[in-house]
Amino acid sequence: MTRIAGMAGNRGRNLLNIADREPGGAEFAVVLTNAADAPVLEAAAERGIPTEVVPLEDGMSRRDHEAAVLEALSDYEFDLVCLDGYMRILSETFLDEAPTTLNVHPSLLPSFPGMDAWGDALEAGVSVTGCTVHVVTDATDEDGAVVEADVDAGPIVTQEPIPVYEGDDEETLKERVLYEGEFRAYTRAVKWFAEGALDVDPETGEVTVEADAPSAPDAEGLPARRFTSSDRADTLRYGENPHQDAAVYANFTCDEASVVHADQLNEGAKALSYNNYNDADGALNLIKEFDEPAAAVIKHTNPAGCATADSLSAAYEKALSTDPMSAFGGIVALNRPCDADTAEQIVDSFKEVVVAPGYTDDALAVLFEKENLRVLDVGDLGERTERFTEKPLVGGRLVQERDLQSISVDDLEVVTEREPTDEELETMVFAWQTLKHVKSNGILFAQGTETVGIGMGQVSRVDAVRLAAIKADEHAEGKDAEGAVMASDAFFPFPDGIDEAAKAGIGAVVQPGGSVNDEDVIEAADEHGMAMAFTGQRSFRHD
Repeated sequence: MTRIAGMAGNRGRNLLNIADREPGGAEFAVVLTNAADAPVLEAAAERGIPTEVVPLEDGMSRRDHEAAVLEALSDYEFDLVCLDGYMRILSETFLDEAPTTLNVHPSLLPSFPGMDAWGDALEAGVSVTGCTVHVVTDATDEDGAVVEADVDAGPIVTQEPIPVYEGDDEETLKERVLYEGEFRAYTRAVKWFAEGALDVDPETGEVTVEADAPSAPDAEGLPARRFTSSDRADTLRYGENPHQDAAVYANFTCDEASVVHADQLNEGAKALSYNNYNDADGALNLIKEFDEPAAAVIKHTNPAGCATADSLSAAYEKALSTDPMSAFGGIVALNRPCDADTAEQIVDSFKEVVVAPGYTDDALAVLFEKENLRVLDVGDLGERTERFTEKPLVGGRLVQERDLQSISVDDLEVVTEREPTDEELETMVFAWQTLKHVKSNGILFAQGTETVGIGMGQVSRVDAVRLAAIKADEHAEGKDAEGAVMASDAFFPFPDGIDEAAKAGIGAVVQPGGSVNDEDVIEAADEHGMAMAFTGQRSFRHD
């Protein structure tokens, strides 16, 4: 366990934050101050941390005071010294005897190294400042006098950027740097030290942080830290619900077709809502899966229908007919410029937004007849360049690579007695690419390259099968589940899902495989005369 000697001159808020969080299991052995009335003393005592006071007496030299500090600390075992507003420049008298000593400075060193880093940042008019955790090195001369150029000049361990906003004053900036910068960076540095990931070479002063690297051997791994800067593009009417404030932020380095950067062509229509953005993003990501003309209708981030066809209008007709009732008030996405025939179908029922890589003049004339149908032009779809997706959590965020997997017929492993037909194999591939965009547990029925029924977001896989069957039986127009292919985003843990699919008339199944009960599931498929193929990969979507 790493033991810390903390040294503060006033409130010691960074030390107390570290004490409360115990990064890497680190604990305080003692907190020392040179001011008997420093508030940190009471706060440390409340946490059960021993305290020491070593006042700077009249006529006491820097070295004499440091010797007294070392004497006061001599009764404690510690591996690391953390300074926090200690307000005393340390010399080799202390530093040569103490273990690694860290300090935090409220700027991105070497910028603004002085006593008023916040005021200096504001006076300079910078838009970004931050904080720096560094190793403390000797900043005195042979006589013990301070060498200003050497203050806060030790090797940098880590930094944290903080924005400077229009209207900031010294107090608001100071608080933001402390709570959003120093609390993160200092805790991170202590965690690295406690976990043995931080190494300081006493000879060269070089700092090496093993943990501050991607998670893979090369630079393509997930980064140890993520700094994301985005600019507020618009303030929204409200969030998911009217009582929630919301805004949309833009990343102007994104080269991929995006609803955030799309042009809204009918400027008189109301602006996109939070839910519109969310659904439109999901719809656009789905139709990017296909090279053939494709259309999708999304409702509450789930596909209500998706299809590919020889023409865009035919694809939209097939997608809509999967579940026209649920498509009411939905989002339409197209992967070809919208033509008049497709536009006529879109406006035949209420839709919130249509997203496409362009529109003909005739199509726009039709779409603009609907006053509040938002028409988004995302431009050329191009390549999918954004590598990561992330989900904010209370207290953190999840980051993962996007699910850009795709399969071909050659990737499928047939495991049943009956071989799938060529058409069923083609449908399996289509269904799998579409299913990636259905919330888990997800089941999708498809015929050819169009959806027939979709069961999404169920806590039971067999219930997802039942829901897909209900959708196909009661909501689909001009098609049903008889002889369709069923795709499952994860393996079937039991044969009951296959039995339910058989009741709906399913003829073939594509699923990842990998269950301990695979043999029972395959046997059930054989008993029903179904063909089944394994993909060998799962396709969960929980957001």
